[in-house]
Formats: sequence, C-alpha cells, structure tokens
Amino acid sequence: MPEEISRVYDAIIVGSGPGGASVARELMTQGRRVLMLERGDNAPVKGSFFQVAANAGIPGQSLLFTNLEMLAMVRGLCTGGSSIFYCATAFEPPYAMLDKYGVDLRTEVQELKAQLPIAPTEDRLMGPGARLMMESARQLGYRWHKLDKFIYQDKCRPDCGLCSYGCPHGAKWTARNFVEAAVGRGMTLVNGARVTRVLFEGDKAVGVRYRKNFQDHEAFAKRIVVAAGGVGSPKILRRSGLARAGYDFFFDPLVMVFGTVDGLRSRGEIQMSAGVHMNAGGYLMVDLNFPAPIYLAQSLPRLRLDKAFSQPKTLMIMIKIKDALGGRTTGWGGVRKRLRPEDKAKLKDGYNHAARILKNAGAKGIFSGWTVAAHPGGTVKIKELLDSNLKTAKENLYVCDCSVIPEAWGLPPTLTLLALGKRLGRHLAGQMQS
Repeated sequence: MPEEISRVYDAIIVGSGPGGASVARELMTQGRRVLMLERGDNAPVKGSFFQVAANAGIPGQSLLFTNLEMLAMVRGLCTGGSSIFYCATAFEPPYAMLDKYGVDLRTEVQELKAQLPIAPTEDRLMGPGARLMMESARQLGYRWHKLDKFIYQDKCRPDCGLCSYGCPHGAKWTARNFVEAAVGRGMTLVNGARVTRVLFEGDKAVGVRYRKNFQDHEAFAKRIVVAAGGVGSPKILRRSGLARAGYDFFFDPLVMVFGTVDGLRSRGEIQMSAGVHMNAGGYLMVDLNFPAPIYLAQSLPRLRLDKAFSQPKTLMIMIKIKDALGGRTTGWGGVRKRLRPEDKAKLKDGYNHAARILKNAGAKGIFSGWTVAAHPGGTVKIKELLDSNLKTAKENLYVCDCSVIPEAWGLPPTLTLLALGKRLGRHLAGQMQS
C-alpha cells in the first residue's frame, strides 16, 4: 500500500463532486486529515470535445442508458465530477421540502453566496440568441428572467461557448475549486481510485476498499462519506450490505426544442443565462446554446439532416421536468426507469410553450431533440436510509450527494449539494472535537 494512504484518516470522502468537495473543504478548514478518492482523472480542463468524450461519454461508465426507452444520462468522472461540464446555474434549495426532513440549509446558503461568484448573467455576456428568446417570452407574458450563475464574469469571454465542454479560462466555478483548496491545505487526493465497498468492524464503518491500476487497496478512517453521485453511491452501498439503496429515484428528464432564425449569427453563448420555472406545470424552460457536435447529436437522431449545419442561426430552449419517482439502479451501476404518462405530458406541454416562444421570435422549422436525463437523485433518501445528518444506519458512514434528496425536485442541485456538504462537514468536525 502506498505510504500516503497507509495511515488512519479523520475522514475518507468517496467522490469529488459538489457534495464531497464541500465536505472536504469544510473539514480541511478545521485542520482535519482527509483522504479523497476519485474514480476519474485530474487532467487540466481543456474545454475540448475529446475531453468531454473521455470523462462523460464512455458507455457503461459515464454514459448510461435506461433499458427500453434508451434515455441517455451523462455523469462526469473526473475531479469535480459533473460540475466540470454543467451549465453553472445556481438555483435555491427546496427549503420547504427539506424542512420537512429536519434539514435547514439557509445559513449555509447565505455563507456560500458570500464566498462564491453567484450572480445573474451580465448584459454584456448575454448572446443574441438568449436576448431574442427572453424578449419573445416576455412579449408573450412569461416571467422569463436572468438566472444566477456560478461564474467569475470578469474572466468570462463572450462568444466562447465552451461552458459545457469545461471552461478552460477559469471563468466557470466548479467543485474542483473546492477540491484544489482542500489539497492546498493538505488533503490527500487519489485519482483513478474506483471504490468497491465500505469496510466494517461489526456495524461500524472503518474504511474502504478500492481498485487502482488493476490492484486492490484499502484505506481507513474514523468517518466515511460516500459522495459518488446518484448512481455511484447506491452501487457502493449495495455492495457494502445496504441492500435498499438505489430504488425509486428521479433523474430530471429533459428535451431540447430548436428553431432557426434567418439572419441570426450566434457563435457561442453562456448556457442557461435566463429562463422561467413553470412550477405549476412541473418543468423548467431555459435558453441553451450547445456547440456544434452536441447540437448534431440532438438533431441527427431525429433525421433532421436539413438542420445539421444550421447551429449558428438556431435558437434552443431546454425543457427539464420534475419526474415521478420510480425505477432502480443496478448492481453494476446502470439505470432502469421508464417515463410515466404524466412525465411525457409535462414534456409535451413544455414543448408547446417553447415552440410558441420560438415562433414568436421568428424561428422556423421547429423540432425537438431526443429525450435525455440529468441529475439522478433520491437513491439514498433522507429519513428512509439516512437521518437528518446524512448518516446511514451504520455507525460512521455518511452520504452526501444528489442521492440524499428525499423527493423529486426538477431543478439543478449544485447549490443545494454544496450547502449539504458544508452542513455535514461542520457536523463531522464537531463530532471529532468531542
């Protein structure tokens, strides 16, 4: 066993996404000894299609498909997790929902807002497509408004369009920022480490077993935090004896609606700069502007060959719904879930509203892409498998990622996960002092 992981740590954190990164940062500010194990690599963010393909496009690992409907779901496997490739939108946590489960995140959110670059998109950074869609939506009476972004806007480059590839300019805040801050304070980060199970002495978690470079290793700590995501965490927990993990989850199905506008020339825009939450309808509508390869992946499966090279003059609206709980994750880390009739009705209603906005903006040839999914969660729910401090029934074993959210929500979860991690980090630090 390598010397740097042979000692007993105060905490082992499995995964480096927003939840795990936030726990790590909080513990390191308290001077704790922390080991973080990340399955993916730690390569510099280049903002390239090839890096996206390597970290979020490997079938069976980072690119997962449901069974019969073949909905695609992407997750990032690298330091920072999916936040490397997210649209960097900061939605408020579902306070009322979490209050019912004894989880109050208001203090943590206010502190995070003071620490992070959370603010609406500046006018100078809104592209022509986003402005056109916002103007059209407002003309029709929608409460379309700018959204808060995790962006250092002074570093952001107009017309860059690389947000979803991973920002190479350091403008987009990601969980990697917290990981790097924790490493700077002495945290040990091991990449390429695929955790297979939690180790126990009786009912007490004492360490983890993981595989790296085709060899098995073990590491030990006083506290174990599994933060491998809505699919990764239940896989590890099931293999560790928590058989009820991984059932009745949500995964925020979404569909893109496209329309071309003659004369529009959009080189690349910040994604999700503005939109509206149709709360009564159970879905979110936002502007998007994907790079050409992702646009092609959406249009070609629909046999829209006539649209293949029209990306610069195409308006895009994303419809993301709050889906009904159901399905299961598999023992090997797959997903099995079908859309219910009410889910399909939400997608159809969202499409109709989006098409109306696009048509009013002058768009023609309106069509939808294929349905995909994002933000899997609810697989290790609070008050079902966890207490309000995110502890399992096993001593010293905690979970902190989207899997803990107890009900379907339908909005990007990053700010919520950061707040949960901050709260858990404080709780663990307090335990270690007693």
